[in-house]
Amino acid sequence: MRITYRNINNKDYWNNRWEDIPTDEPMTNTNAYPLKYSEMLIKNSDGQILEAGCGNGRILRYYHGQGYNIIGLDFIEVAIDKLNKTDPTLRVEVGDITGLRFENESFKYLLAFGLYHNLENGLEDAISETNRVLKNNGKVCASFRADNIQTRLTDLLTNRKSKTAGSDQSLVFHKMNLTKNEFSSLFKNNGFEIENIYPVENMPILYKFPFFRAKSHKEFNENIARSEGYKLSAFGQILQNILMKYFPDQFCNINVIIARKV
Repeated sequence: MRITYRNINNKDYWNNRWEDIPTDEPMTNTNAYPLKYSEMLIKNSDGQILEAGCGNGRILRYYHGQGYNIIGLDFIEVAIDKLNKTDPTLRVEVGDITGLRFENESFKYLLAFGLYHNLENGLEDAISETNRVLKNNGKVCASFRADNIQTRLTDLLTNRKSKTAGSDQSLVFHKMNLTKNEFSSLFKNNGFEIENIYPVENMPILYKFPFFRAKSHKEFNENIARSEGYKLSAFGQILQNILMKYFPDQFCNINVIIARKV
């Protein structure tokens, strides 16, 4: 397990991020992460869904709009407040994945995109709670930061940018980076059977360079990028496809796990 350190702590980072941009529109691209992967296990509206770490709402609002029984949870209060103001019919609340208020076996599905690797402490507790609130044979779909070439390059670029900006703040925990074996072992040890682990390019490293972005994404807009997926130009997509075809475990930036409670 490799730790990424930044000059702002994890909670402040997410608080600032969700405070700075409007609430997400419902996600539209079913071929892009994370909707592509949640659709692999959620086939109909039968059964209650918990999205832990719902953030700015792109997945929560998609399923809510489709009439699914979904609850959104996040530890960043500003995100929940903005979602409530955007759509008061949403079921959302502030909460902590390491200590959920829900009864045992409350949910058929649990979605946790970009959540677990943000925990400086309590990762085992979080996955134990995930198991507790899922029904027998219930499924979890979760993503976690990979420990590979791409995430190391991303950290290097970010650290250089910070130094160029003249930041002299001390470094604090930002996120964990885990190998597939490390993350799958955590789930196996907490009562899950692993069905699949997928290497995924949420935001390709090429997207960090405007030259490789799709024309409509040249000027970065986070809400559009999050709704549509981080789109590359035709040339950029060809390069990304080559990297993911021949070196998927090194040029994904996250892995997505689908596991069943046994």
